[in-house]
Amino acid sequence: MRKILIVGGGYAGFYTAWKLEKKLRRGEAEVTVVDPRPYMTYQPFLPEVMAGSIEARHAAVSLRRHLHRTRVIAGMVSAIDHKHRVVTVRPADGDTFELGYDLIVVTAGAVTRKFPVPGIAEQAIGLKHVEEAVAIRDRLLTSFDRAATLPPGPQRQKLLTVTFVGGGFAGVEGFAELLSLATALLQRYPELHRDELRFHLIEASGRILPEVTERSGRWVVRFLQQRGGQVYLDTQVKSATGGHVVLSTGEEFDSELIVWTAGNAANPVVGMRTDLPVDERGFLVTRPDLRVGTDTEPAPDAWAAGDDAGIEDLTSPTPGTRTVPNAQHAVRQGKLLARNIVATLHGGKPKNYRHHSLGAIAALGIGHGIFQYRRLVITGPLAWLMHRGYHVLAVPSWERKVRVLVIWLTAALFGRDILSLASVQHPRDAFINGGEPAVPTEQDPS
Repeated sequence: MRKILIVGGGYAGFYTAWKLEKKLRRGEAEVTVVDPRPYMTYQPFLPEVMAGSIEARHAAVSLRRHLHRTRVIAGMVSAIDHKHRVVTVRPADGDTFELGYDLIVVTAGAVTRKFPVPGIAEQAIGLKHVEEAVAIRDRLLTSFDRAATLPPGPQRQKLLTVTFVGGGFAGVEGFAELLSLATALLQRYPELHRDELRFHLIEASGRILPEVTERSGRWVVRFLQQRGGQVYLDTQVKSATGGHVVLSTGEEFDSELIVWTAGNAANPVVGMRTDLPVDERGFLVTRPDLRVGTDTEPAPDAWAAGDDAGIEDLTSPTPGTRTVPNAQHAVRQGKLLARNIVATLHGGKPKNYRHHSLGAIAALGIGHGIFQYRRLVITGPLAWLMHRGYHVLAVPSWERKVRVLVIWLTAALFGRDILSLASVQHPRDAFINGGEPAVPTEQDPS
């Protein structure tokens, strides 16, 4: 029986394994997925998790629950030796071990791109995983509780200041959803005032949301400003030591919550710890049919998809353009990859990946959104409903669809749940302190 190893259980990896289970004959191949997390994160839901519109667990899809005939290993692949058909796996507990395979699928995904900005590593939180979205939400709610007990002044102002770095979809949607939550929270905190909220969105380039037209991007900037947000274009964060943010424009302010969404970088395992061919950016050289290598120098029995694969976009009028690392591509590449693997096992020919965009859509807080398909632009409640409709259809499994719909309906009737559970990040405090409240300290985002 052929051994198929999938490195990474994100979008592309999960869908590859899910479809392989349906298409492979029983006993034809043994499929294994290696990922440090036992679930796939549905990242488009993270801004709503952060804003309390979706339960955190519902934005994650359990690998073991949905992959019935796939072996799931909780660990990280730290090296790939394709010449000898073996990978090195580092589990959470125990010693590292080697795992052999006949065919490998590399879908390890990208990692958050970081820059050597003083203070960012100590202060900022990313927005790629469920844990981060929950931590951001709890940090904001806790800040409101703390600020409500303080007199107006620098400490209170810092608690009510939020900074997002990065103007892509994750940053803009996260910024808009958290701003919407903070504005709604003021109804429950009569001690606080609207003009005390400070929300800053920092983008190094001259525009936000590069997936939409420049005109649509300008509309989103105006919308965020009308809602009370401050958007900085062509601006960089020079320092964030101790939560004191210094911008390249010279402006300075203190911020209790800093969220880093400044793009993706190549996975270091793919970029530096494999003998598979990689390009100058550290992404796997991948043909349009999702096989690793080039037409003249193929890497036999190696496939790739998702954010760490450099795949040419055959629908682009510009030769050499690569597919954008987003959910639409990863999901569809994973499905095609499974079909191509089965086709080659049965003596068939794999098909090239061609994807025509379904458009770009973003939620900007409850009741607000923007959708663009070519020249068609829709904004407001209709775009927001389209966003919810698309993603409830896109999230895998009926079980998850139903759970998300129920939460949305509950929120529509009773509003957002504004309970902070930041204490779960330190579960032993109550036990150690014997019921005495812990002394507030600077919170560690890690």
